[in-house]
Amino acid sequence: MKIIRRRSLLRYLSIFFLISKHIYLGGNKSCFLSLVIFFLFIFADESNTIYDMKQVSKITLCLLCVAMVLTGCRDKVRSKADTANHQAAVRQSMKRISKVEKQGDMHQYDVADKQRRTDFIPKGYKLFEKISGDLNKDGLDDCVLIIKATRKDGFVKNSFDKVVDRNRRGIIILFTEKDGYKLASKNYNCFSSENEDGGNYFSPELGVIIKDSKLYLHYYHGRYGYWEYCFRYQNSDFMLIGYEASHDRGPVVLFKTSINFLTGVEYDDENINAYNFNADSDDDSEIDEVFKRTVVKLKKKPLMKLSEIEDFDELRY
Repeated sequence: MKIIRRRSLLRYLSIFFLISKHIYLGGNKSCFLSLVIFFLFIFADESNTIYDMKQVSKITLCLLCVAMVLTGCRDKVRSKADTANHQAAVRQSMKRISKVEKQGDMHQYDVADKQRRTDFIPKGYKLFEKISGDLNKDGLDDCVLIIKATRKDGFVKNSFDKVVDRNRRGIIILFTEKDGYKLASKNYNCFSSENEDGGNYFSPELGVIIKDSKLYLHYYHGRYGYWEYCFRYQNSDFMLIGYEASHDRGPVVLFKTSINFLTGVEYDDENINAYNFNADSDDDSEIDEVFKRTVVKLKKKPLMKLSEIEDFDELRY
């Protein structure tokens, strides 16, 4: 009978440890303690026939101590696990915050980078001139950058044996937007240098004018007159829509040309008194300017793009 009860007791203890293991690992502290108390009663009842009460009390006390130690270890393990999980969550959260902040900083950098107009200037060039004005009728001042190459071989001696900068110039047009600038058109080498030889006179001076949302490239040539190209933004580029030229002798206009590339019509106005001025005199103000107009219908051609003009000095229509 004692052997049977011992075996029964061992079975109870085995079942106790198996069930308590699952409850313990599952983290249900109240169920675990209830199970311990329940098995202690059973153990006490079964062990009365095997051991005396003093031994039973010792064993019961030991089991209670084991239960308390296991519970404490479980709490400690869970505490460490919770702490580790919390720290990992905090680190992960900080990484996400850092990533967001970094993305925000990069976004701010991109915006700031776009705000700097000179960042659109390519390597090997420098800013020569900046002009502002509305070019797309949105009420915001856009930006035109005239740039100049910085090649060392562009520095040469002129006819007066003086070293001058003959590097060519170009143009970059930027539309102003809410978060910076947008590239509208570019042509890095379409203009000759401001230091070109002018022959018997100084070289023409390039002027950039923005008027009525149009871009005018105006060449001043002093007493000899001027010529001017008019561009308008359409079809994702600036198109050449007009040309004006005046051939002068001092204050007297000898010949004028006006071309409208949209309509394909050219107007040539010739001063019929052009040969009545005194060639030896610089005062021709008393000569009346009487013009005879000739209208020429041009052959239909696609409009020229500013970005595709190779050299304004060699531009032909």
